[in-house]
Amino acid sequence: MAIRTRSVQMAVGDTERDGRPDVPRSVGEGDVSAPLVFVVDDDASIRDSLRRLITSVGFKVEVFPSARAFLGARRPEVAGCLVLDVRLPGLSGLDLQRELAATNAELPIIFLTGHGDIPMSVRAMKAGAVEFLTKPFREQELLDAIRSAIERDRTMRAERQERDVMAGIIAGLLNKQIAGELGTSEPTVKEQRGHVMAKMQAGSVAELVRIASRLGITPAGSGPVAGAAG
Repeated sequence: MAIRTRSVQMAVGDTERDGRPDVPRSVGEGDVSAPLVFVVDDDASIRDSLRRLITSVGFKVEVFPSARAFLGARRPEVAGCLVLDVRLPGLSGLDLQRELAATNAELPIIFLTGHGDIPMSVRAMKAGAVEFLTKPFREQELLDAIRSAIERDRTMRAERQERDVMAGIIAGLLNKQIAGELGTSEPTVKEQRGHVMAKMQAGSVAELVRIASRLGITPAGSGPVAGAAG
């Protein structure tokens, strides 16, 4: 089935007020770590169609009518992706992509367009978009792209957290302290510490410190790497 631009009545209780997202309460409620898909499209019928489709496969969804509304909302620290219409009033989809990149707010983007603009799609993909779909598109195409984007985001988040754990290790912090700094659990930090030591092929913290110094990685709290001499 293809997603088409058509009038769809919003379900009772699914409303948007002041640009705030429509969050389905029945999908993923209570699971704060569940992946989250953001949808930004100025067409209410498209937003509703996409919300229904994406929630039907078990993902949480937040929808926004504009790029500004999306930028003004709080985004939870969970894996996710952004399904983004290219042509939006005011700040366009490509403008939003550039703004997110400029603020290091890494989030995999799936662009939607009704115009099939090839030069535009090339620019979006070069800037890191996961997919560029032309309306009407097949539902499975979008769902496959969303799953790929979420997996990509999970990988990026894991790599970032391992870098943060490494910075804590070379700063001499204990697992408990690193967990407190990163807002995660001590067992998670312990597991990630093992990954870091294995990836860096370091047999000890002192060796990891020397490797980090050569790579220009600074410890948590900044400043020169302590004990890097030798």
